[in-house]
Amino acid sequence: MVSRLAVLTGDVIESRRIADARCLHRTLEAALAELADHHDGTYQRYRGDGFQLALPDPAAAVDAAVTLRASLIERSEADQRWDARVAIAVGADTLPPADDLASADGPVFVASGRALDALARRDEHLALAMTTEAVEPCLALVLRYLDELVEGWSPYSAEIVRLRLRHEETQQALAERLGIRQPSVHKRLRAARWPLLVDTLALFRKRLAEEDTTP
Repeated sequence: MVSRLAVLTGDVIESRRIADARCLHRTLEAALAELADHHDGTYQRYRGDGFQLALPDPAAAVDAAVTLRASLIERSEADQRWDARVAIAVGADTLPPADDLASADGPVFVASGRALDALARRDEHLALAMTTEAVEPCLALVLRYLDELVEGWSPYSAEIVRLRLRHEETQQALAERLGIRQPSVHKRLRAARWPLLVDTLALFRKRLAEEDTTP
């Protein structure tokens, strides 16, 4: 059945230089599986460092992209940062089963793949495309800002963001989960610019949800 959905297509940046490829692949697989389960979506990983994630709720797409990148940054090796390029496309398409995801050739899947190809030629790691119209300049500019924000995260910042996005918990509860003190949680959230991140993600959720209600 055709409905509005989001497709995230991506690859790990400079994956061939990562020494512990097995750990990288486990981290990527676990992050994709958790996101697909949390958002009732489906995913497939291919060519080792490539992946696609299809979500039936387009409003969750940017949250998912940020969470995925945070999962990789969190597990970065001491001498190398782990991260991914992620191209998001939104539009009307058919959500295939996971086994058929790699061969899906609907308009949203094609748009996401093309957006990833364009990302590879630019010094940016996030892209957003719509199948029916161009992304408005203001929204594209905010996405660039979000990309720069994520680029500034340390593994500690990425870890606290991932946990906070996944669990609606107090700072004290997060501190207990991590085995650290509450002031340390506050410091890590501040370093990650959490209040700005929350507002930015809320903007994308609202705008992508509005796209769903447009006649």
